[in-house]
Amino acid sequence: MATNLIQTKTFAFSLQIISVYKLLQQEREYVLSKQLLRCSTSVGAMVMEADHAESRADFRHKMSIAQKEINESIYWLKLLEASNYISSEQLFLPLKDANDILHIITRILITVKQNMN
Repeated sequence: MATNLIQTKTFAFSLQIISVYKLLQQEREYVLSKQLLRCSTSVGAMVMEADHAESRADFRHKMSIAQKEINESIYWLKLLEASNYISSEQLFLPLKDANDILHIITRILITVKQNMN
């Protein structure tokens, strides 16, 4: 499916979040879980779109959206943990992976910005 590191990581992250979403649905938590599902799965979608960007500026724009979405995902994961919907142990890997993805996307954006100047 995925052809590079960020695509592989974001696809795997989406699968993790789908599992978290299913868990939350079993607990009858519908609002926060839907927010988490939407922003988390959109990260990989934006990365895939960036792979076929029309220009460097378009690539940068799509990766910037992915960065915002992974930041939002981290927020919802932390909120779910703080509100005791999901334990720290259950969220350890998704939070770690989200932070790894954020770091990679940030490095990509820094490199793109440097190359555009």
